[in-house]
Amino acid sequence: MGHSHAHHDHGHSHTHTHNVNKKTLKISFFIISTYMIIEVIGGVLTNSLALLSDAGHMLSDAAALGLSFLAMKFGEKQPTLEKTFGYRRFEILAALLNGVTLVIISIYIFWEAYNRLLAPPHVISKGMLIISSIGLLVNIIVAFILLKGDTSDNLNIRSAFLHVLGDLLGSVGAIIAALLIMFFGWNLADPIASVIVAILIIISAWRVTRDSLHILMEGSPPGIDVGDIKEQLLSISHVIDVHDLHVWAISSDFLSLSCHIKIGDCDNYERVLNEATKLLKDKYHINHTTIQIDHLNSDCSTSEEHCN
Repeated sequence: MGHSHAHHDHGHSHTHTHNVNKKTLKISFFIISTYMIIEVIGGVLTNSLALLSDAGHMLSDAAALGLSFLAMKFGEKQPTLEKTFGYRRFEILAALLNGVTLVIISIYIFWEAYNRLLAPPHVISKGMLIISSIGLLVNIIVAFILLKGDTSDNLNIRSAFLHVLGDLLGSVGAIIAALLIMFFGWNLADPIASVIVAILIIISAWRVTRDSLHILMEGSPPGIDVGDIKEQLLSISHVIDVHDLHVWAISSDFLSLSCHIKIGDCDNYERVLNEATKLLKDKYHINHTTIQIDHLNSDCSTSEEHCN
C-alpha cells in the first residue's frame, strides 16, 4: 500500500489575483460606506422608503465588502497544528453571514413597504431623485472596480459584486419612483420601488447563502463532475479501481481531493501516482490532492523496499 500527498502552490498569478481582490474590496468598501451615510440622511430628510431601503442594501454591501476584506486577511494566516487548513474557511463564513444579513434587511423592508402601501406618506421627490441618481453613479463605479477582481471563482468577490449589482438596480428603481412622484404625484411608487429592492436583496441572499452552505457541507465544487473524475482516473493504465473519492472546497478558490486507487502491480506505483496527480492538476485544476495507492499483489505489503 502506498500513500502520497501532493500540494502545488498556485504561484505568482494566484498571489497577484489575491492582492487585486483585496485592493478592490478595500476601495469599494470605503466608497459604499461613505455614500451609505449620505443616503440614510437623504432618506430621512425626503421621507423616502425607497432611499432608506437602498441605504439598507448599501449597509449590507458595506458589511459584505468589509467582511470579505477581513476574510481575505484572515485567510493569509499560516496553518497551525489546531487549524491545519489555516483560516481560509473564514471567507465562506463571512459570505454566509452576508447572506443571512440580507434576508433580515429584506424582511424589514417588506414590512415597512406594507405599512406605506396602506397609508402612502408624502415624499420630497426632487431630493429623492438627486440622491438616487448619485447613488446609481456610485454603484456603477464600484461595480467596475469589483470587475477587476476575480468574480468568477472567488465567492467573496462574487457575492460583493452581486450586492452592488442589486443596489445599482435598486437605485434605478428609486429614480423611476422619484420621477413618478414628481410628475404624477403617485406616492405609492415609493413603497413599490422599495419592494422591488427587497426582492433583489432576497435573490442575492439566496445565491450567496446557497453557495456558502454548499461549501460548508463539503459539497463538490461547481463545475466539478466527480463521476467524470473517477472515469478519467480509471482510464489510467494499470488502475483497477477507484474508491473513497472525495472532492471538496476549503474556500471558493482552494479545491481538495482525496481517493484510493487500486492497482494490480506495485511496480507501477510511481507511474500511476504521477499520472493521476498530473491529470487532476491539468484537467480539473485541483492542486491539493491526497492519493492512496492500494494493490492486489500480496508480496508488496511485506516488501517495502520493492514497493519503494
